Order: sequence, then structure tokens, then C-alpha cells
Amino acid sequence: MADPVAHVEKRVAAAFAEVGGDKAIGVDTAVRQSDRADAQIDGCLALAKAMGLAPRDVATRVLAAVDLHDICSAAEVAGPGFINLTFHHEFLARELVTVAASARLGVRKAKHARKVVIDYSAPNVAKEMHVGHLRSTVIGDALARMLMFVGHDVTRENHVGDWGTPFGMLIEHLVDLGETQAANELSVGDLDSFYRGARKKFDDSEAFQARARSRVVKLQGGDGETLRLWRILVAESTTYFQTIYRTLGVLLETTDVMGESAYNDLLPQVVQRLSDAKMLVVSDGAEVVFPSGFTNRENQPLPLIIRKSDGGYNYATSDLACVIDRVERLRADLLIYVVGAPQAQHLEMVAAVAAQVGWLKSPCEMVHVAFGNVLGADKKMLKSRSGDAVKLDALLIEAVERAANAVTEKNPELSSQTKDEVARFVGLGSVKYADLSTDRVKDYIFDWERMLSFDGNTAPYLQYAHARICSIFRRANVEREAAKDFSPKISHAAERALALRLLQFDSAVWDTIDKYSPHRLCAYLYELATSFSSFYERCPVLKATDQDERNSRLMLCDLTARTLQTGLDLLGIDAPEQM
Repeated sequence: MADPVAHVEKRVAAAFAEVGGDKAIGVDTAVRQSDRADAQIDGCLALAKAMGLAPRDVATRVLAAVDLHDICSAAEVAGPGFINLTFHHEFLARELVTVAASARLGVRKAKHARKVVIDYSAPNVAKEMHVGHLRSTVIGDALARMLMFVGHDVTRENHVGDWGTPFGMLIEHLVDLGETQAANELSVGDLDSFYRGARKKFDDSEAFQARARSRVVKLQGGDGETLRLWRILVAESTTYFQTIYRTLGVLLETTDVMGESAYNDLLPQVVQRLSDAKMLVVSDGAEVVFPSGFTNRENQPLPLIIRKSDGGYNYATSDLACVIDRVERLRADLLIYVVGAPQAQHLEMVAAVAAQVGWLKSPCEMVHVAFGNVLGADKKMLKSRSGDAVKLDALLIEAVERAANAVTEKNPELSSQTKDEVARFVGLGSVKYADLSTDRVKDYIFDWERMLSFDGNTAPYLQYAHARICSIFRRANVEREAAKDFSPKISHAAERALALRLLQFDSAVWDTIDKYSPHRLCAYLYELATSFSSFYERCPVLKATDQDERNSRLMLCDLTARTLQTGLDLLGIDAPEQM
């Protein structure tokens, strides 16, 4: 437990119980960071109201009941009934030593490891990935990294769109082109041209439409030759997806792909099991479920369509099959869906039906990690000059090119090889960080100048802060590894502020995980970098005249660099040692 605030909370909770007895039940006893002191206890106001006493009197009683002598140098009642806390320099130093010796930098492991399935990215076969896939991919990847870091058993699932009626026309187009030419076209990543070619034939030719529809029937019927052709489409598309994932630096592998087709055998089971549970209702010829609490604009019950009037299955059927598979086969108890905000009601209805039929039982839960859109400067959906969605591979290439220019301007002395590597780290990191540092539920404007800036809450600013610290050790001719064993001495206000920030890493990681919001970790890392900048300006490191003081500050530098590197890694961003 590294965060000083966390150290205090258990004792404070016991003091509230001693002072308030039953009246303290349900009162928020949290200890929070404060601008007026190192931390603040504000629950005395609520306890005073429950007890019918003056808040300052209750605060005085709580303060008398809690023993903080080994943690705090000062604890006093302030304002209407707050308790302000100031930590001992020695206490902070001891905690820093503990964190520095920890490979996890003080971040707690989960008390109970959960089996987590996280559904993210989800491109479509025979279609290129575009900027609309960016948010799901980078948010999902960051959350997967953090959940694994704290000890959860995480299964990544890439719910690729690889089934349905469009595959009739796609397979027939493949047949017309010939397998070799089609494979060549798909393998170079020109999936959109392949799809548009199939679509144009379908729109222009009734004969082709008939062939496509016939092919869909064969596909759904399990025809061997049709399945072989379908697998070509899936394999070539998957190769293309993996090229994007490797460039972007995310964890998804081919083994993480779970296409819609994987759940085909479960679809009839979904219908049967809902029917057995007496939940299916026929409405306008379709079989539907009416989960309680969902109504349309006319305040009429809203149906979740399970099987259409023509006998075909719907998206809801496939999503319910996913729940069955993830809960019953994978034994997951936390299902995370990193899916755009417009799908909120659909996923809520799926979760409601799954819970009602008994597939989603406590402690198993389904969480929708919703996100907004990526916008252009006109505050509309980001488009290319041609008006199409911006292709993700083109965006990433441009990011690296722009970063190369920025890095060259910042440090023209870098070797060509180093510059290329740093440009890749900075360019890709900038794109990912601009997305992750935005509250995921909000839209954000894609702005090259802002995201590649070396000032402000950006990836380059954090990456440069890390590289700057590495350069301190090169100039000091001191191995970073040795700094872990140096003893910290906290005396200057800037040292103290940096120490407090470093000890908050555990809380920042857990706050991010609890809220499924990577922007919270981004905010912490930015605050850490700014605290370090202030420290470095006010507290000479290499020019410190006292050796113990110099070593102490080198220890703070090393711990800051390690925290920045670990935090950025949890976001899927590299931290170069030289920029």
C-alpha cells in the first residue's frame, strides 16, 4: 500500500466507528488528496448530521480517536469540520524506499483475480480498418494491459465481422477474379477496392445478385467449397488486420480473433433456451424478447429481435451467444465490451435478457465501455479529402512522418537510426495518447499540431520527460540501477510534491481500472511530469553540493522515470531513452 492516503483510511474508518457507532454506518470515511494540505478528511460533516452534533465537535472527537503520529506531522480541524493532514518527511521517505524496491512500483495486485473477457477492435472482413476503429482498439488494449498488470486473467477477443449476407457477393467476386488475383489484392491491404468491386457488381447485375444469394445459402448450409473460399477472405483480411496491430503496437494476435461465425452453432441454442424459459414472443412474425424497463418513444415495450420473420438470426442472437460462450466455456465473470456509445441501449438490452434468463448471474457482470467519436477540425466525423473515412494505416504512416519532422527540429544531432525509432515511438504514441487522454465518453477533435506538441498533456511531453531523466544519468555517469538503493531525504517543497505524486501511482492505476477510463492515468502521468519539471528547476541534481542530497535526488529522478515508463507502457506507448 504505497499511497499515503490509503495508509490513513483504515485508521480513520475505525475512528469514525468509535465516535459514531451505528450512526457511522454508511458515512463516507474516505481520505482525499487536498490542495490545502497533503490530505483531507471530510466525512465528519455527514457524521455530525447523523449524530445531531456540530461538525467541528465531531471532527475533534475523530481526531482524538485516530492515532496518526507515525504518519502525520500535523493533523488539525479546519473550516466547518474538515480534518487536514500533513505527512512526515520521514514517512514519505520510507514509502519511497518501499516503492523503489518494488518491480510493480507499489501498485497493488487485485484481492480477487477475475476471469475477464474484453471485446475490442472488431473490424470487418474484406473492409479496411479506418479511424473509427482507433478508439475501440487503443482503449481496449490499454484496459487489457492494466487488468493483466494487477493480476486478472484476461482473454482478449476480437469480434471480427466474418459472417452474413454480404459474404455471398464477396465470395462470388473472388470467384470472378480468381483466387490468386483476389489473394494478391487483399494481401496488399486494398480491401476497400475489393469490397467496392463486389458491391458494384451486386448493384449492377441481377445475375450476380442471384449468384450471391445462392452462395449465401451454400455458406450457411456448410457447403465445403464455399467455406474454403470464405476462409481465403478471412485469412487474407486477418493478415491485413495484424499488420495494422503490429504497427499500432497493440496486443491483439490472430489467436484472439473470435469472429461472428464462431457462434453459429450456438444461435439455435439461444432461441431454444429462451423458448424453454418462456421468454420468446412472436411479434410481427419475428421471435423477440421484451426485457423489462425498455420502451420506445411511444412508451411501448421495446423488443430485442432474436429471430427475424424470414428465419434469419439478428445481431442480438449472436451477442447472446457470445454471453453464453464467455460465461459457460471461458468461465468469465467480467465481460467488457469496448464499443461505441451508440450501441449502449442494444448492449443494455442484451445484458438484461442474459440476466433474466440466468446466463449472467452475480458475481458475473457485463460492462459497456462506451466511447465517443473522432472529429475533424469542422467538428464533424473525421474524413479524408475524398470524403471517405480516414484509413487507419494511412493515418499511422502520416503520424510517423510528422513526428520525424518534429524530432529532427527538436534534436537534429540524433543519428538516422535513432531518429527513425524515436519518430515511430512519438508518432504512434501521439495518436494513441490523444485518444486515451480524452474522457472516453466524449468526442475529440483530431489535431496534429496539438497531439505532436512537446508542451502540454501530450505523449511527446511525457516521452521527453522520460528521455530527459535518462540523460541526467548519462551526464552523471551513474547507472540507473544503482539509484534504486539510494536513500531519499525529503526537505525541499518541490521534493515533497514530487514524492507525494510518485506515491499516488497505485491509486491512479486502480482509479483508472475501477472507472474503465484511461484518461485518468494520463492525467496522473501529466501531473507527475509537471511535478518533476518543477522539482528539477528548483532542486539541483548534478550540481548538488552534498553527496547524500545528490543521491536522494537521483533516486527521485530514477523513480519518476520508471513510473513514467510503466504508466506509458500500460497505455501501450513506448518511452524512448533519447529524443
